[in-house]
Amino acid sequence: ALVVKPVSSSDLVASPVSWSPSSPGEGDTVTFSATLKNQGTVATAAGSHGITLTVLDASGATVKTLTGAYSGAIAAGATAAPVNLGTWTAGNGKFTVKTVIDPDANELEVKRANNTSSQSLFVGRGASMPFDNYEAEDGTVGGGAQTVGPNRTVGDIAGEASGRKAVTLNSTGNYVEWTTKASTNSLVTRFSIPDSAGGGGTNSTLNVYVNGTFLKAIDLTSKYAWLYGAEAGPGNSPSSGSPRHIYDEANLLLGQTVPAGSKIRLQKDAANSSTYAIDFVSLEQVSATPNPDPATYVVPTGFAHQDVQNALDKVRMDTTGTLVGVYLPAGDYETSSKFQVYGKAVKVVGAGPWFTRFRAPSSQENTDIGFRADGTAKGSSFANFAYFGNYTSRIDGPGKVFDFSNVSDITIDNIWNEHMVCLYWGANTDNITIKNSRIRDMFADGVNMTNGSTDNHVVNNEARATGDDSFALFSAIDAGGADEKNNLYENLTTILTWRAAGIAVYGGFNNTFRNIHIADTLVYSGITVSSLDFGYPMNGFGTEPTTLENISIVRAGGHFWGAQTFPGIWMFSASKVFQGIRVNNVDIVDPTYSGIMFQTNYVGGQPQFPIKDTILTDVTISGAHKSGDAYDAKSGFGLWANELPEAGQGPAVGEVTFHNLKLSDNALDVK
Repeated sequence: ALVVKPVSSSDLVASPVSWSPSSPGEGDTVTFSATLKNQGTVATAAGSHGITLTVLDASGATVKTLTGAYSGAIAAGATAAPVNLGTWTAGNGKFTVKTVIDPDANELEVKRANNTSSQSLFVGRGASMPFDNYEAEDGTVGGGAQTVGPNRTVGDIAGEASGRKAVTLNSTGNYVEWTTKASTNSLVTRFSIPDSAGGGGTNSTLNVYVNGTFLKAIDLTSKYAWLYGAEAGPGNSPSSGSPRHIYDEANLLLGQTVPAGSKIRLQKDAANSSTYAIDFVSLEQVSATPNPDPATYVVPTGFAHQDVQNALDKVRMDTTGTLVGVYLPAGDYETSSKFQVYGKAVKVVGAGPWFTRFRAPSSQENTDIGFRADGTAKGSSFANFAYFGNYTSRIDGPGKVFDFSNVSDITIDNIWNEHMVCLYWGANTDNITIKNSRIRDMFADGVNMTNGSTDNHVVNNEARATGDDSFALFSAIDAGGADEKNNLYENLTTILTWRAAGIAVYGGFNNTFRNIHIADTLVYSGITVSSLDFGYPMNGFGTEPTTLENISIVRAGGHFWGAQTFPGIWMFSASKVFQGIRVNNVDIVDPTYSGIMFQTNYVGGQPQFPIKDTILTDVTISGAHKSGDAYDAKSGFGLWANELPEAGQGPAVGEVTFHNLKLSDNALDVK
């Protein structure tokens, strides 16, 4: 018998190195800390254990060096208390955080390589929106409030929160408070309050304080949250099964400008009858936009649906050439159907999404509201208003704010949309620009271009909690059109997608996705690249490239379709050709199950299409750990060529090429 055992040595690792805020923006003060773990077989020596943290830019140059130390012996297998290392003012770009622990006297030379570790830190990818986000766990928690998490459990307060942490306000006097980085006169909070026993939601308020003084209460409802049962088709009845989609958002104009450096607090008082989980707040200084030209923009005579349609028709029927559009003054516009835009280009302009607000009837559910336009509306634009729907579950077909087909040269700018099925669904739509918009708490896609949509630009939009792919291209041809090509999706943020992926591309060519931040997908991949046709007529990927570049994917992945686990990036060669994929400068951090998973569809026991002509350059995958849940055996892989994703399927087939692949802190780098 030959017995091999670990050497007797201490073995220090930094586990974890963390920073707050977890996803900083340019100019943020970032606070770093490191926790020392002794994964060796003997205790460390007593005394000081020095730590040096270096922030390196993309060229490898040092931009910040921080130091600290932990004093005292650390037992074998033990983890010490976190050590605060100091702060750094974040710049814009891609950085590496390198951590070096001084050698321990009880640590053999062979173990000292573990003293050095590196992680990626990203600043600047994503949308540049006019508001600042403040995570609840980064605020000041008081009055007995509790920070919960992290975990990644669907239907859990922490598991469905950004950063996988939240703050609970369950007793009178509990609060969470933030210091404002800029002046603000508005507040949005992402929250969870309980559902009713029958599933129709509950209503409550939560008090807002400024610098310790009560200002006003914000109204909250859980009517549009809390789905139950089958993961692919959950409903509103609590008896159907386990919950998901348990958060929603609420917004409030403060009625005054709160200067930078002030304290804004959410507090449960005796008048606030519910229990609360707070994920984050968004703060923003807002003002109404006036009529750009009263001589050429018609103003509706009222706020009813027909008043707006009459104004649209007046512009359409104008024969003088004077009228160019409709201005929608500040106010709430109740609407219960689609507006029709046709006959000529019309500019529809509101006073801003905080002020001009379309609302579906509160007495109904699942009302199909929004805009339709035909080809004669070429050149139209829609800007500076909000749409608040009344959808409480997914219904495929209706529910799209902009439901367009066979139109071109349309601009959609600065739209705020909640509680609908989709913001935009375009079939054979060309030269469409969608920009500066907010997509929140939806039941399906944020933006989906399909059926030969070409030359479209989706830029600087943020999607929060969509119920299908946040931003998608689907090269179906069932409703006309041909290939999806020449589309550019850039500077996008997609967080908290509660079903499907942040970014998804199904076929096409010469399409580019770049400068994107994806975080906290709950059940699916951060990015899906797939040639599955879903039973529709569809074109696969062309020989000209599909490019995804300069993307951060943080805490992404999940489990869906039974027991299948999903990665940071899912590459699925399925019912159509899979080729021409280029992935450049992508960082996958802390994926739920794996970094990149390759999968192939099988029919009759045979693979349909191999993965081919796929090249990945400058890809970093770190922190793919064992999940410790029911899907632990399908977790912890940096790269995974999946050998058996589903019953009746088989191993991933084909080949890919990596240049400058960097793998670190994964349970298994390659499977």
